[in-house]
Amino acid sequence: MSNGTLELKYFSFGTAGKKVLSRSLAVGTKTGYRLYSLSSVDNLDQIYENESEDICIVERLFSSSLVAVVSLSSPRKLRVCHFKKGNEICNYSYSNTILGVKLNRARLVVCLEESLYIHNIHDMKVLHTIRDTPPNPAGLCCLSTNSDLCYLAYPGSSTTGEVQIFDAINLQSVSMISAHESPLAAMAISHQGNRIATASERGTVIRVFNISDGAKLYEFRRGVKRCVSICSLAFSIDGLYLCSSSNTETVHVFKLDDTKEIPQMPDEQQSWMSFLSKAVTASANYLPTQVTDVFNQGRAVASIHLPFQGLKNICTIVMVDKVLRLLVASSHGYLYVYNLDMEEGGECTLWRTHRLDGQLDVVDSPKPIKLKEVNTTKLDKTTKTESTINKKLDTGPAVDTNHMTEDCLDYTLSVAIPVGSYAGALRGHPPSSQSDAENHVDSLTDVSEDRFNLNDDSEFPPVI
Repeated sequence: MSNGTLELKYFSFGTAGKKVLSRSLAVGTKTGYRLYSLSSVDNLDQIYENESEDICIVERLFSSSLVAVVSLSSPRKLRVCHFKKGNEICNYSYSNTILGVKLNRARLVVCLEESLYIHNIHDMKVLHTIRDTPPNPAGLCCLSTNSDLCYLAYPGSSTTGEVQIFDAINLQSVSMISAHESPLAAMAISHQGNRIATASERGTVIRVFNISDGAKLYEFRRGVKRCVSICSLAFSIDGLYLCSSSNTETVHVFKLDDTKEIPQMPDEQQSWMSFLSKAVTASANYLPTQVTDVFNQGRAVASIHLPFQGLKNICTIVMVDKVLRLLVASSHGYLYVYNLDMEEGGECTLWRTHRLDGQLDVVDSPKPIKLKEVNTTKLDKTTKTESTINKKLDTGPAVDTNHMTEDCLDYTLSVAIPVGSYAGALRGHPPSSQSDAENHVDSLTDVSEDRFNLNDDSEFPPVI
């Protein structure tokens, strides 16, 4: 920490569940990682803190207790942890630096510079490896949060803005979308899993495509600056809005309106409007494509001006306290909460600013601040031996768990047996009397059985 602010190495909003968008935030720092929950606009609860090592990637699955962590000290090693139980489930070692991790209820994807590994999240087996991808030093990829339409998107070229769409369930390529002339800078898949938004390194135009056939649905002009670095794109849970943040101080919100109603004009105006419409349509045949594209591009319906620029940040649109909000987390350790009035549009109002270092907020809000005591849990600091990386890329990642060899299968997730399971606790059984079925919920004897049921709250109970 310097100058009273927290420098974040990594930060990500929780992925969306089946019904609601998670209001959780995971941040990685040089001393560990923290998990937050925005229970209301005025309360940012720190639900977990781990102080161990320099964290460069931390991704949380929905509002569950499952987190995937990568540290700077071991950039080739992925650790999957259950922070509620306080144990490490398993770890995998890869042949190169891990640049990105994405997960939903069906798949976990690990992105390296020139390959992607697709794991079955129920037992962490490597199902498929996409090799020899175009160089992707930023680790750019996105995975649909909808496990029924479980699409994986990644750059199909390092020189142009091609997007490769891959079906992570059926393990087959779907399509290739020529989204931009310049290389890709950001992507996002809607929570329904049917649309993808893209932005190039130029950062002036944002496009939305239909994933199934690659058809362009929308095109938005973000601004007039030519050199803008898009930091993040995010859909709202209903897919009606798309937000975009960059290295400038402006965040834009676009509306994806499929039913654009044309207002009826009085009879005396219809002839003039009809004449102008025909004139514009006719002239479009003689104008350059670049000019006509500008006429057809949509504009932001709402925007915000951040109190900073030039810093990495991420944005998302969520419903908090039954009001649509836009959240922005920045690398200098603050979370900004804005109100979205989509009926009026225009400039959005800053409602609250939260610090991400566990300290009292420093920015005034319309309501008084109540400092809540936060009980944090730390992972056991048991020393674990990292797997020796003797395998080449063709042999896949090396796996290591915290259990004896005879308890593990090849590339199989191994879960420590807790003193008392959540299933037994919910039934009111004390740990000493819980049955084997309650304690061995993820038996290693049957690989066809889910190692843990991500749809069962007794196995992965929400903590917010």
